[in-house]
Amino acid sequence: MTHSQTQKKRTAVPRGRTEPQPRVICVTSGKGGVGKTNIVTNLGYALAKGGKKVLILDADLNLANVDILLGLTPRYNLHHVFMGEKTLQEVLVQGPEGLLILPASSGIMELADLTEQQRLYFLSEMSALAQKIDIMLIDTAAGINNNVIYFNLAARERIIILTPEPTSLTDAYALVKVLSSRHDVKKFRILVNLARSEKEALAVFRKLSIVADRFLDSLSLDYLGYIPYDSKLPTAVREQRLVSDIFPDAPSSKMFSKVAGNISQEEPEMKADGNIKFFWQGLVDL
Repeated sequence: MTHSQTQKKRTAVPRGRTEPQPRVICVTSGKGGVGKTNIVTNLGYALAKGGKKVLILDADLNLANVDILLGLTPRYNLHHVFMGEKTLQEVLVQGPEGLLILPASSGIMELADLTEQQRLYFLSEMSALAQKIDIMLIDTAAGINNNVIYFNLAARERIIILTPEPTSLTDAYALVKVLSSRHDVKKFRILVNLARSEKEALAVFRKLSIVADRFLDSLSLDYLGYIPYDSKLPTAVREQRLVSDIFPDAPSSKMFSKVAGNISQEEPEMKADGNIKFFWQGLVDL
C-alpha cells in the first residue's frame, strides 16, 4: 500500500464517523385529555430506571404541566432561555430517578415565531445538552397548531396517543393527515391509553389503520402497545407523583415498563425525515 493510499484510508474513517446523537421522540395527540403528559413522564421514568439518560421537554407552551404533575416548582423556564437570560443548564430541573425536565411556561411565545437569533441561541444550548442524554421525550400540546407541527417535523420519531373515545380517533387522524399530506411525514407509532384490555386497544389501532390506509398514501402506522385503565393513576396525579414510582406493581406501571423496554431495545432509524439531519438543527431550519 502506498503512502497516499494509507493517508486516504486514515482520513476516510473520521470523515464517515458521526458523533452519538440522542434519540428524539415526539409524543403527541390530536385531542387533549388523552393522558399524554402522564404517559411522557411515566415512560421517561421507566426509561431512566432502565439506565437511560432521559430529558423531557415540556413543549406545551400554553398549558405547561409536566412540572406540576411531578410536584416540581422550577424557578426558571424556557422563556428565560429564549430571552437569553438563562442557559438550558440553569433552567433544567431534576425529577425522580434522575429524570431531567426542561420546563415551559404558560402563555409564552411559540417556537415557530422565534427570531433567527433566538433560534440560533437555542440551537447552541441544545447542542451542548445533547452530549449528556440518550433519549429526549417531547410532550407537545394537543391539536394541529404551529408548535405541534413544528416539533413533530423536527423530531426523528413520533408517538401518537389514542384512547378508545371516538373523538380521539378523529383528531388523531387529522394530525396524521396534516403531517403526512402537507409535510411528507410517513412513519408513526401508536400507543393506546386508557384501554380496558389489549383487545380493545388493538381494535382502536385497527380503526385508525383502516382509515389511514384508505385515504392516505404510503403511510406506516406501527402498534407500540397500550396503557390500561388503572384506578391508581388518578391517585398518583392527585399526589403529584408518578404511578410508576409509588405504585410499581400497578397494571399501568407494568405496561409503562414494558413499553419503555420495547423502546430501549429498538434500533433507531438513523436517517432523519426530509432535510432535517438532527433535531437540534431542525429547530433552526424549520
